[in-house]
Amino acid sequence: MIDEFAKGDLHGRLRRDREALLWKLDGLSEYDARRPLTATGTNLLGLVKHVAAVEARYFGEVFDRPSPQPLPRWQDHDGSDLWATGDETRDQIIESYRRTWEHSDATINELPLDAPGHVPWWPEPYSHTNLFAIMVHVLSESVRHAGHADILREGLDGRTGLRAEHEQRIDEEARAAYCTKIEEAARSAASVKG
Repeated sequence: MIDEFAKGDLHGRLRRDREALLWKLDGLSEYDARRPLTATGTNLLGLVKHVAAVEARYFGEVFDRPSPQPLPRWQDHDGSDLWATGDETRDQIIESYRRTWEHSDATINELPLDAPGHVPWWPEPYSHTNLFAIMVHVLSESVRHAGHADILREGLDGRTGLRAEHEQRIDEEARAAYCTKIEEAARSAASVKG
């Protein structure tokens, strides 16, 4: 009974965070969805593409259930899953992510939490694992990247939050006052320790 509860809870959270990640693309221009927003090139559409590849590998190859979508061999990883080429459309990447969900969800639904898996890119003895550990790992990856997306989107236009229905109107004056308070505290602490 606890296994089904745990499985359902983890799966529900994964579904929530998938949607949150996609929501970060809503209303953005093609340029803003794709452009590098950090010194390392992190970008919103690339995060979606990357998380799709992560899910496809972990809920596919690890359980000998290869993704129906072609993936390069994990040994050949070159970082190309972290950005969208000029030939890839936003809709293609989103649809690929959604098809990955279907395949991942089938793996989750069909296997018990203790189903054995093998992650060839993890070092021994950790490469031998199970569905529970992979669900936790993929959820962690998804949450991590959804958090990146949240910060990137906030930097673009100030929008924050997990879902549209929880978004509040941006109060620029209140935000500026809040940031000023934090800045003053940082300067005060630096002058005391400086």
